[in-house]
Amino acid sequence: MSSTTDRRPTNVSLPASLVDEAKSLGINLSRACETGVEAALKAERERRWKAENTDAIIAYNQWVEEHGLPLEEFRQF
Repeated sequence: MSSTTDRRPTNVSLPASLVDEAKSLGINLSRACETGVEAALKAERERRWKAENTDAIIAYNQWVEEHGLPLEEFRQF
């Protein structure tokens, strides 16, 4: 999470029913939005990393299929 010193005010439009229910349940909308944006950023970074590294992942999996896992002889499970 970001520290409180580097926060920026932002306008967010949400359905009134969500705002009303969140308020009635004592949910901090700013923190809830922050948590949601953090989750969306994490998911997008992961998606992009996988897309950028697809060829390497496929090549490694093919290599393991052909040669087995490196250091497999030392595995204890």
